[in-house]
Amino acid sequence: MKLPFMKDAPFKVPYTNANITGMLVHRLTGLLEDLSSNRPIVIVCIGTDRSTGDALGPLIGTALLKYRSPHFHLFGTLEDPVHAMNLEDTLLEINRKFDKPFVIGIDACLGQVSSVGCIQIGQGPVKPGAGVNKELPPVGDIHVTGIVNVGGFMEYFVLQNTRLHLVIRMSEVIASSLMSAITSYVHVSPSARDQTAAADLS
Repeated sequence: MKLPFMKDAPFKVPYTNANITGMLVHRLTGLLEDLSSNRPIVIVCIGTDRSTGDALGPLIGTALLKYRSPHFHLFGTLEDPVHAMNLEDTLLEINRKFDKPFVIGIDACLGQVSSVGCIQIGQGPVKPGAGVNKELPPVGDIHVTGIVNVGGFMEYFVLQNTRLHLVIRMSEVIASSLMSAITSYVHVSPSARDQTAAADLS
């Protein structure tokens, strides 16, 4: 019997982990496996290229855009970012365009010194702006966040003085993992998913 996937278990792993891509793909695939095949996948990459630390989301969006994948819809790139000024309008547009979209919210965040460079994945929305005390609508059925620097004081200054190398490396890892997980999900037919679910119950 297959062991149940622990969807609610916390997931936070340094991007430098030797098997980081495999771990991210496994976690994302597990969160996608019960998704109805008729629900469109929408990825919302939040942030701005005007701040190094806050550019994680747009960098991920730009990397995903290069795949030209028909399997998801993308909002938030370096050229056309989703940020505090247009987030609400973007969410309204998504709900107008798509019927019951499955939204993956992506954003940078601040954390403890020991957590800088970690990637987090979990159920529920990301809360953009929380690190800089902004009230913005939550985004996502699931979320992916990257801890780019230390929180707790002078958050705007900290975000603007985050190392670009760290942000780019994290964006590459997250983008390739998302692409692999969604491709894996799409290539498993609904009937195969049903058979797997039935086998798990036996």
